[in-house]
Amino acid sequence: MPPESQPYADGRQPDQDRLPVADRLDDDHFPAYTMGRAAELVGSTPAFLRALGEARLITPARSGGGHRRYSRHQLRLAARARELIDQGTPVDAACRIISLEERLEQAERANEELRARAAGPARGSR
Repeated sequence: MPPESQPYADGRQPDQDRLPVADRLDDDHFPAYTMGRAAELVGSTPAFLRALGEARLITPARSGGGHRRYSRHQLRLAARARELIDQGTPVDAACRIISLEERLEQAERANEELRARAAGPARGSR
């Protein structure tokens, strides 16, 4: 499962007091969507979202009452899974592809950050 399918990339659960409401709405990992709304946005059924949870592609947060809550990032992963599955890719394979795409994107970001850091001191020392 991609680490970013968790409510927060580092696995933390959302803290309602952590950010003001406006900032939480801008947080890509804030679990703001109910299952029904998430399914509607993805163009799927709640059963499809549950299946992605069972395949460990996404792990929704839970409200105090135990209801699933999805983040925008999780909805993007679900939409990507929907695309692949609609093209005939089996669910397990689609989840693996998305996990690998997520890891590649993270590695590319880390590589770019390292390159930027390595280039920074060289420019300043001239």
